Amino acid sequence: MFKTKYIVGFAMVFLVAPVFAQEVPAPTAPAQAEPKPATQTPPVKVNILNVCAPSDTEKQEIADALKKVPKRAVFSPDFEVTRGRTSVPGADAARYIRLRRELTGDPVFNVVQYSLSADPKETQEVLVFKAKDPKDLLLISIEDNISASAAPPGTALQTDTPASHVKVERFGKPSIALARCENADQSSYESIFSDSSKVMAGYRKSLGLTGMFRSELAWLSAAPKESSTKPASAKPPSTKTAKNAKPAPPEP
Repeated sequence: MFKTKYIVGFAMVFLVAPVFAQEVPAPTAPAQAEPKPATQTPPVKVNILNVCAPSDTEKQEIADALKKVPKRAVFSPDFEVTRGRTSVPGADAARYIRLRRELTGDPVFNVVQYSLSADPKETQEVLVFKAKDPKDLLLISIEDNISASAAPPGTALQTDTPASHVKVERFGKPSIALARCENADQSSYESIFSDSSKVMAGYRKSLGLTGMFRSELAWLSAAPKESSTKPASAKPPSTKTAKNAKPAPPEP
């Protein structure tokens, strides 16, 4: 009996073993990594400003920003006056002089910057107010232009030239602007142009530009020198010519 049970049990082991072998899942081939998408260039967002006819909402926001400019400015005794030359490919080089002053006691703005630039075609004034805490408003910029053939650059400090462009830069939002446009009905924006011109006129006086730019105005008005293309004369200059010749002024 023991031998019979042993044989039966031994046979059962061989019968059950294949069953267990079938239940063990066969190792699968390693999954192939999915191809990563190619790196794409982030999209470029372009905002086009309608400077000739901004919407009613933008018009109101520009008007509200101008009302925040202090009518009576109190400046810190510190100031900065700079001058320089700037050039852009395909355009005439321009000279500029710039004044930067800090406002004290104003809840919105803390810096006022005025610049006067001139090139062979026009003279441009730019007045900028930078916000103290730019949570929404960053700065306000007011500009005007004068033809170079009409008057020298220094005349801009003595004349209340009307503003031709005003821009409001906002934090995290596109800028909004208004500019003079020919052949466009801008009668509904005249109040903004008028307020901008009054701000520019008031700060021409309060900044003391004539005194601040006393030495820089002559440099700004000086025409840039042109290099001579004529060949040098083989003959030495006569004694009379050499005696009467004026020395070239030093480069500023």
